[in-house]
Amino acid sequence: MSRAVRRARRAGATLAAVLTWAGLLGGLAGCDSAGEMLGKPRSPDDLIRVTPKDTAEGVKRDGKFQVEVPEGRLESVKVVKVQDAQRERVTGRFEHDRTRWRPTGEDADRLTLAAKYTVDAVAVDGHGRRVARHTTFTTSVPDERFVGYVTPENRSTVGTGMIVRIDFNREIDHRAAVQRAIRITADPPVEVAPHWFGKERVDFRPEHYWKPGTKVTVDLGLRDVEGAPGVYGLQHKTFSFTVGRSQVSVVDAAAHTMEVRRDGALLETLPITAGAPGRATYNGKMVVSEMLDVTRMNSRTVGFGGEYDIPDVPHAIRLTDSGTFLHGNYWGGRVFGSVNSSHGCIGLRDVKGGSSRTPAGWFYDRTLVGDVVEVKNSKDRTVAPDNGLGGWNLTWKQWRSPDSHG
Repeated sequence: MSRAVRRARRAGATLAAVLTWAGLLGGLAGCDSAGEMLGKPRSPDDLIRVTPKDTAEGVKRDGKFQVEVPEGRLESVKVVKVQDAQRERVTGRFEHDRTRWRPTGEDADRLTLAAKYTVDAVAVDGHGRRVARHTTFTTSVPDERFVGYVTPENRSTVGTGMIVRIDFNREIDHRAAVQRAIRITADPPVEVAPHWFGKERVDFRPEHYWKPGTKVTVDLGLRDVEGAPGVYGLQHKTFSFTVGRSQVSVVDAAAHTMEVRRDGALLETLPITAGAPGRATYNGKMVVSEMLDVTRMNSRTVGFGGEYDIPDVPHAIRLTDSGTFLHGNYWGGRVFGSVNSSHGCIGLRDVKGGSSRTPAGWFYDRTLVGDVVEVKNSKDRTVAPDNGLGGWNLTWKQWRSPDSHG
């Protein structure tokens, strides 16, 4: 994970004192739902211990990799490795009565270089309660080389709001040379323009949302391109993704509703709860960047105190790097459609453990990474364009201007 991503998350977490998908801060989804009834938060290491630590960078190829619990048992461990936008499931085995998980296969003794690993673990603690943890780490890259971590994944099907995001593992001083080495084409053709956010991230998007059915190809010709003095690119890869149907959901924070539209037609109007006064949800266009069946959410990971620590939030859909989620809420009572009670997230009614029959499960099952969720009438600022895939909040003129942001 690049330093730019970490900085965006830290900045987002600071902004999230008013709060609004990198939100893998502290190994936890950093949401913002009302969690007063859940008691005092515990350290994530007290629940599920993952080695290497969350957000670790430059992990050596022979680095130790395991998941363990000090009490209870591991219910499931899912590990995904992404290298050059190629997604691969990492196999593993449980040991010691499911209190430990270790990788098998090619990752058993040697991790893959220049890769990003994502760990999703669910455990049952000594009291029979389910807890979840979500962490990431990246492995080392030779000092004289740089790589770009590409979003979305190769051969994926995404929503019409998808933005191509490339995070670099080190600062890029020769941005023009690197930009020339990245070619993005669309079929049917449409102009696609870059926008840099600092020296470690460049995003690409068209003027308007992609048309459904568009095939997008990303040619990453970085090999031997000098990105900084004495530092050269490592990759020469081609990726592609396909744009699926159009789905745009509009959250009206004042009316406590979310209209879900598919290809322009209204599918459903769902009752929601948004950020309470003083911790309102960001306004503006946000793009789904991650989907988790269940995750843990802890207020400390997004700049709050110990207000909540929810170990098993269902149907969690990330909208910003700083910790805004649209997610299932089983503890909110009768707030949906009437009261804004969260710390900045958007909550949909759900049940403990999650159900496809609830509004949260219904929406989760109909969502793609790349779908747009737009919030209006919230008493907060517009989400920053570099907070997640927020670039649609810049006009086309601003997007094409090198001085408009970053």
